[in-house]
Formats: sequence, C-alpha cells, structure tokens
Amino acid sequence: MRGGLLNREPVLLSWIYVGIGAVMTALCFAVPSESLRDTIYVVAALQLIPVVVFARWRNNLSWYPVAFIISVAGLYVLEHFTAGSGPSYESPVAVTFALAAVACLVGCLTVLLRTNTTGYSSGYGHGLWADALIIALGAWIVSWAVLVQPIRVIADDGVGILLYGLYQPASSVVLFLVAVIVLSRKQRPVALWLLAAGLAFNMAGDIVFSLIDAGRLGGGTERLALPLYVAAHFCAGALFLHPSISMLGKTPVGPPATSLARLAVTFASLIGPAIVLAAMAPADMTDSIVRSVSATIIVFAITLRVVVAVRANARAQAELLHGVQTDPLTGLPNRTVLLQNINDLLRDSWHPDEHPTLFFVDLDRFKNINDSLGHAAGDEVLVTVARRLINAVPEGATVARFSGDEYVVLDTTAKSTGGAMAVAERLLAVFREPLALSQGDVFVTASIGVAAISATSSTSPEDLVRHADTAMYRAKDAGRNCVAVYDESMHERVAHRLSVETALYRALDRRELRLFHQPILDLQSGDVVGFEALMRWQQSDGTIVSPAEFIPIAEDTGTIVPIGSWALLEALTQLRNWIDDGVCSPSATMSVNVSPRQLSDSNFPSIVSEALTRSNVPPQLLWLEVTESVMITEPELALATLRRLRSLGVRVALDDFGTGYSSLSLLQKFPLQRIKIDRAFVQGVADNPNDRSLVRTIVAMGRSLGLDIVAEGVESVHQLQVLSDLGCNKAQGYLISHPVPPDAMRSTVAALERLGHFPGLRLNTVEAVTS
Repeated sequence: MRGGLLNREPVLLSWIYVGIGAVMTALCFAVPSESLRDTIYVVAALQLIPVVVFARWRNNLSWYPVAFIISVAGLYVLEHFTAGSGPSYESPVAVTFALAAVACLVGCLTVLLRTNTTGYSSGYGHGLWADALIIALGAWIVSWAVLVQPIRVIADDGVGILLYGLYQPASSVVLFLVAVIVLSRKQRPVALWLLAAGLAFNMAGDIVFSLIDAGRLGGGTERLALPLYVAAHFCAGALFLHPSISMLGKTPVGPPATSLARLAVTFASLIGPAIVLAAMAPADMTDSIVRSVSATIIVFAITLRVVVAVRANARAQAELLHGVQTDPLTGLPNRTVLLQNINDLLRDSWHPDEHPTLFFVDLDRFKNINDSLGHAAGDEVLVTVARRLINAVPEGATVARFSGDEYVVLDTTAKSTGGAMAVAERLLAVFREPLALSQGDVFVTASIGVAAISATSSTSPEDLVRHADTAMYRAKDAGRNCVAVYDESMHERVAHRLSVETALYRALDRRELRLFHQPILDLQSGDVVGFEALMRWQQSDGTIVSPAEFIPIAEDTGTIVPIGSWALLEALTQLRNWIDDGVCSPSATMSVNVSPRQLSDSNFPSIVSEALTRSNVPPQLLWLEVTESVMITEPELALATLRRLRSLGVRVALDDFGTGYSSLSLLQKFPLQRIKIDRAFVQGVADNPNDRSLVRTIVAMGRSLGLDIVAEGVESVHQLQVLSDLGCNKAQGYLISHPVPPDAMRSTVAALERLGHFPGLRLNTVEAVTS
C-alpha cells in the first residue's frame, strides 16, 4: 500500500511544486548573469522528465501525454541551444525545432479535444479547424506587420524569415485550441487552468523575443523572456502532478456549449489584424502586396466559413425535420406524417374511380416476443416487418409506423373495393414466411383493419385512422391473423363499449352493483348447503347491464380487481348475517367467482384474508371458483396463488368443468376440492345418452379423486333425478331457485326446506314452488 505525505496529499504536492516554480521564475528574473539564467531555464526544462514520469506512476496516466510533453520540452531545449534564446530568424533550425514543438502541442490538444467535446466527429471538428485557420491568418497579418516586416528590412535569409513568420500564427492556434477546450467544459478542473497558464507563459516569452528581434523592445528586456519559459515548464509539471489531470480525458456530459463562445473568440482575434491594418501604413510595395493578399485570403476564408456554417445549419435543420417526421427504428414515416398525408388527400379532389384506403396492421401477441426473446429481438421483428410491408404495397402507397407494433398503410392507388382487399391479402401474406432473426426464425401473424376513404367524407384524418383501428380489433376478436373491413355498426359497438366502460368505473361508487345469490342444494338431504354470489348491475337510469357484457370489460380494464374485492367482502358479510339470523345452517358455504386478473394479483390472498377477518366467517365456508383458463394461461402463477389461498383454509372449485381443456393434469396438479359440471352437459343429461355418459364419467372421476361435485343449470326434475342417480350430490339451477336478492333468501330457503327431498317430488309441485 502506498503511504506517506505524497500519497495522502497529492493536491498539496502539486501546489508545493507550483511554489518552487514561482521561486525559480523569480530567481531567473533576478540573477544578472545571462549564463546563469540559461542554466535555470535548462534545469526547468529537464526537470519535467522525472516529474512527468513520477506523475504518470502516481496518477495512473497513459504514456501518450507523457511522451508528448517530453517531446515538446526536448524540442524547446534544442531550439534554445541552437538559437541561444527564443525562436530567431537568424537560426532556421531553431525555428524548425520550435515549429515541431508547436506541432506536438497541436496534436496533443487535438486528442484532448476529441475526448472533451461531444459531437466532435459530426461536423463540429471541420468548423473548429476552419476557425483555427482564420485565427492563424489573422495572427499572420499581425505577425507580418509587427514582427516580420521590420526584420525583412535588415535580414537577407528568406527561408528563416518565412519560418519565423509562421511561428506566431501556429502558436496562436495552440492558444485557440486551449480556449476551446476550456470553453467546452462546464466544470473546469485545476489541471485545465494549469495547461492554459503554461501555454500562455510560453507564448508570452516567444512574443518578447520576437519583439526584441523586430526592434520593438530594447535589448534589456531579454531577461523577461526566460523567466516566462521557466514558469511555463513548471506549470506543465504541476499539470501532471495535480490529480485533476485524470478529468481531462473524460468526456463531459451534455452537448458542447462552445459554438457561441468560439465565435466570440474568433471575432476577437480578428480585431487585432483590423487595428494593425488601419493603424500601420505599408512600408513599401512588398509590404502592401503581402497585406492585401493576406487580407483578401482572410476575407475569403471568413466568407467560406460563413457559407459552410449556413450549409451545416441547413443540413442540421433538415436532419432535425427528418428526425421529427421519421420513426427512428424502422425509418418509416411516423404518425404526424401519416395524418398530414391523409389530410392532404382529403383536401385534394380525386377521380370517382379511385378508392383510397387505409390499412391498420397490428402484430398479434408481439408482447410474447419481447418477453421471451428480449426487446432487441422485438426491434428486429419491427424492422423486418417494415421492410416486408414496403415491398408488398403498390408503388405510391405510404407505409407508416403508427406506434409500438402498429403500422398504417395509406394506399391512394386502389381503383375498387376488390383492389383494396387484394392489397390487404398481400399485406397479410407477408407474415406467412418466418422472420429471420439473429436468434433464429420466428413466425409472426397480424390482424388487419381496412377502412375506405370517401371523397365526400367529412371525417378527420384521426377519425379515419380510428375506423381502421376499430376494424383491426374486430379482426382480433375474430381469431387474429385475418382481415376485417370497417362499417358503421363497428363504431356503434365501440361507442357502446366505451360508454359501458366509462360507467363501470363509477358503478361501484354509485352503489349500482349488487349481489344476487343462488342456493346450492344437497340432493340427498334436500338442505340448502351453500350459495353462489352472482353480480348484477342496474344503472341509475334503470338500465340493466348483463354480466356477460360488463364482466369481460371489467377484466380488460382491470376494474375487476376493486369490484371483485368488494364482491368478496359483501358476499361473506351477507353469509355471516344469514347464519346469525338463522336463515341458513352455520355450515352453509359461500361461493365467489374469481377472475384471472384477480388471481394474477399477488395481493389477492391478503385481500381474501382481510375479507374473512372483517366478516368473521371461517375460511372453510368460502369457496373460490376459478375457470380452467386461469390455470392454462399462467399456470405457475396460478398454482402459487392457489396454494397461498389453500394455506388460509379457503377451498377452491373448478367452474364450468368440461367446456375448456378439461385436462386431467389440472385436477392432479392444482389444489382443487370441487368441480362444477357445466350446464351444457346438464341440459342434455336427461335425454342425450352421450351427455349422460360424460356426466357419469366426470362424477366417477371426481369421486375417485375425493372431489365434491356440483351440477350447474338444473332446470327440470328429470335432470335432477338423473344427476342424483349418477351420484352427483349437489346441484343448483332455475329448478331449485333463480338468483335472488339478499332480502328474499329467507323465504327462498324456507320454501325449499318445506319441499323435503327433491327426488321424490312430483313435477307440478316443483313447478309451483319455483314459479
């Protein structure tokens, strides 16, 4: 484990190092000897090597920035020894070393820019380097007028003067890149400021030497330059020692916020050339030509930059518009474009022989693909289906992704209803071949709704899409993987369902729901041994809504959960009241139907337990009736829930036995204590030998498994007698009693008890009682 002050306080170490650098800078400025100043400069440059190597070990840096900084420092040392000072026109080799050092800095800053500027590769970099070129041209004009032109008059080395003139513009690019890096970050670590300070000190030293070479400063000012270089080297060392250097390699979150700021920097850099050209008159014809050519080039560069920026902005707007109008996954037009196309079609007039048509395509059971294969596979399916639909539609038709797994095709080329149906069949046919996914082939089907668009139609685009959507749901109701054509009756049914659905949400609060109860009779003793709670809905206006209508809607919308909870507590409370009032035996049971939605609710056993507690009914008096579909759809979830219910002491009955899968494995696997023979078999048990044989088999199987048997829908004495002969010990139906409201149950039970044993009753007696 690393220890010591260096490991505990890395920030303190970097600032101690900065303090040492400040002392060395002051010492370099104070000493009178030029050779001693050179020695201090060389020491400041060479000490970077061990400091940077140590910093790499301490801060876990890569070798790339280390190699860059060592190369830059080495090149500047070579330049200093070659020229004896800063970059000088008298030594082309020294200027070459200085330019090489600047090139290394530009390369390092470019790498840093790529990691510090989001969106660099998407057109941002081109604009950045165009701005850098403009700044370099502006710096060249200033460098020419202030530095190069005076030197040109007294020197003859054209190559040296040319290289010398390029150095300051190149250095200005370095400072510009640093400014861009600083402006590109909302959080600017200390290491970034140390980088900027080091490069600023270095360029300030170069400017001092250049002004001395051009005769703009006196010879006594040379002692100012080397201390600036010393400060630059120590800033570079502190940059690597400070722990925040690791933040420079991390891309900041969010888009670059530098466009406006970079424009301000670029504009400010052009003020200097403008002032120089206005304030300093040309010295001769050559000077005038260079200035004119340079100004022309920079104006051309600025114009080109503006043109490029305008075109880039236009492309960005086009891409933005394309993104707004296009589905990002499939590349198809989205809902907005589709509705606009329909609206344009409705506004235009078309030939009477044309029959524009909408096709609403919805994938069947697409959720199963997402759940089993994952969303990536689901995306593959959506993309593949989109390609197939495009290939299947006529030329000129529009295929749009409406939402999720829904597509809408607008065909304006159909000439007849038959032609539109032919297109629908082609769309359906694209799903007959398997879809090749990365995880293997899968088969997908679709339901398609078709809606014609009339030239005289006054409906909106949204209404037309809704018509096709309504027809699509009719296709799903018809068994999926088929086509349905919209007609007005569909809209009426949908509107009626919506009104029922809306009213159902308020029915419980308005106390419009009521429970009726149908007695369950023991055929041997003739006693009423239980009741089944059946829900009824009478709206405030007196309208009776059939359970066959509103129960499926409640199941689809989820309102069955609160309604079912209410019904459970209401039924148990009523049973408690009947037992306490002597209406029925203390052992009488209550049967309550449970929907698949309730059984899939993990909180349902707690709801049952709370209802038993609040009603003070023993759990063994409650029968929960479930259908086979509950156990087929999600068997594991159903099994877990039923076991939790059984642990409460509640008993479970399998309702409508014989009409579904009637799998014998259900009777073995699930914790059932009763099966209820469906009325479809009971209706024919007296007259149909096949029904009688089936009921005999069901009864025998149930008795062998120790299950209680109840026959539903008994409507005649003959049926009742046959059921009793077959061994069925309990029954319910209109023969025994219609479902009655709670306040009528006392008289109903009393009438049944007066009858005695049903098997010995005469037909007219039974009919008299039940009429």
